[in-house]
Amino acid sequence: MSTTDLSSKPGPVIGIFASDKGPGDPERASLMSQTGTLLARRGAQLLCLWEGGAAPLPLMTAARQVGGAVAIIADEDVALPPTLAGVPVRVVPDRTARHALMAAEAQVLVALPGSLGSGTALFGSWAAGKGRGRPVVMLNRHKAFEVMKGFAGDVLSHAVSGHDRNVQFADTVEDLWNKVSWVLEQQR
Repeated sequence: MSTTDLSSKPGPVIGIFASDKGPGDPERASLMSQTGTLLARRGAQLLCLWEGGAAPLPLMTAARQVGGAVAIIADEDVALPPTLAGVPVRVVPDRTARHALMAAEAQVLVALPGSLGSGTALFGSWAAGKGRGRPVVMLNRHKAFEVMKGFAGDVLSHAVSGHDRNVQFADTVEDLWNKVSWVLEQQR
């Protein structure tokens, strides 16, 4: 497994949280493909999490098909399909350490509608990155993150300074890039 560092390449490093396993949005494979294609065409580098056999395979495959840079942080059970041959993988056995590495390397964390596992990983990474100020953008397709949107407005607005700059919600894949670009600009 490779240990190539995405930060040595041009373009923002985006930590992606999505899963192709478990119950969730029936359109998620399509959303992942659209998102992977869009982000790669915009020059983003995608850092994906692989845990318990769950990973955003359609997203990674689509990004690579248009020449995008993809890397994976994985648990010990990672088994790449042939379509992802050559993708750099860092195996980090400890879950907390995996999440901390995602938070350390990604400039922004992006969540797509998926399973409870991918949502848990997002918040594990966000919590592990405490003090690094990593913004989060969630694709609220079919109100997948509506509860979080309410939480952000009702709780985070009173407890976290600048939450409105660090927690964003997009309604479409196209709007996702606008929100990501905006939060990255706010970091400069």
